[in-house]
Amino acid sequence: MTSRQFNQDASGAKKAAERGPVIITDRGRPAHVLLGIQEYRRLIGAGRKIADLLAMPDAGDVEMDIPHSRENARPADLS
Repeated sequence: MTSRQFNQDASGAKKAAERGPVIITDRGRPAHVLLGIQEYRRLIGAGRKIADLLAMPDAGDVEMDIPHSRENARPADLS
């Protein structure tokens, strides 16, 4: 959907976002994405705690790239 179409039919864009993400373009290039609130919350994991995520049955399948640090470890200052 172009920015112009979005401006002319915001209610149509909202209805379309209920069915899935709506990409809004500026000058032919993707610029924004309109999502329904449920999809947005799902993407950001609203209300989830790290303990809940770690307790998930498939948590062992999660892969993470942890960058190597060139900094030396130093003791924490607890004062």
